Amino acid sequence: QVHVVESGETLVQAGGSLKLSCSASGSSSPIETLGWYRQAPGKEREFVADITKGAEFIGYGNSVKGRFTISLDDAENTGYLQMDSLKVEDTAVYSCFLYINRTWWGQGTQVTVSL
Repeated sequence: QVHVVESGETLVQAGGSLKLSCSASGSSSPIETLGWYRQAPGKEREFVADITKGAEFIGYGNSVKGRFTISLDDAENTGYLQMDSLKVEDTAVYSCFLYINRTWWGQGTQVTVSL
């Protein structure tokens, strides 16, 4: 059983930065893929970013390209989402997922960007 542990700052003013982390506990197997989706109230879930082991493939959603950076520390089995130049419209619940034999989801982190 893999447990996805999410953490990070959750409140910032527009133009600021936040960093989220996501790690896998309960497994000695490496993370094959890790990423985030987000969902704002009244909106559909939106792909944010994902990354494969060794950073072989990295992908970003159009709305965050150039502002967000995803990384994966293979040794620590932990992924990071650096979010810069944040906008009010980035406010959402950010949910981490990772793939170890199957897809596992975290509980989600509320990120709030204020004016």
